[in-house]
Amino acid sequence: MNKLIFASLLLYAASQTGECITGGKEAVAHSYPYMASLQWNGKHECGGFLISSQWVMSAAHCFQDGRTSGVKVMLGAHSLDDAEDTKQTFEVTAVYNHPDFKISNYDNDIALLKLDKSITESDAVKPVKFLREGGSDPEEAAAVKTVGWGSLNNLGGRPDKLQELGIKVMERWLCGRGDYYGTKFTNNMLCAAEKRKDTCDGDSGGPLLYKDIAVGITSNGGKKCGSTKKPGLYTIISHYTKWIDSKITQ
Repeated sequence: MNKLIFASLLLYAASQTGECITGGKEAVAHSYPYMASLQWNGKHECGGFLISSQWVMSAAHCFQDGRTSGVKVMLGAHSLDDAEDTKQTFEVTAVYNHPDFKISNYDNDIALLKLDKSITESDAVKPVKFLREGGSDPEEAAAVKTVGWGSLNNLGGRPDKLQELGIKVMERWLCGRGDYYGTKFTNNMLCAAEKRKDTCDGDSGGPLLYKDIAVGITSNGGKKCGSTKKPGLYTIISHYTKWIDSKITQ
């Protein structure tokens, strides 16, 4: 390949990274002590978040291909690779996908993971409160936050250290418009993004936070992260209170 053409392609690819999670930044270490890394064969694949001493919430689509065995949950991490004495790693004894999860449109994209033992609570490992039925979900234009170790750009580059991102809830009518998500956008979802601010591959299952309470689960988006008409989709947690209680109390 002509060197000039190759250089131009690299420059074009680099310019596309601005379409993704730029606008985010590295989080203060252990400032999200409930954040979990879901790993297969030691590799981070999805996020999750601790909701009690032995339960982690995540996204059902992370397990859609039957990958319920061999998953490990790492808590207390800031760097995925560095040795940190705050880290606690767990086996998973059960994975519960919502029975009405639909891969066709990612409706009901919520999963619960039971850890093989209770956590040792510390400043770096502790549960987060999640919004329950009857609580106030964030309204349109509300400022929300999300965190994850997902890709920094559409080329697949992933960070070693946890990233945080501030975005805003978008208008429901817009997300349901035909050139956005159309009928695939259901009442169980909200969408949130800003220009050049979005979640990406590997962020799935992480929390959407409003006033330090988990209100959503990072679910889905466009084929390209940061696409204007395919903002990030988040499962509304308050719609699943009865199902969550039925699993964690059984």
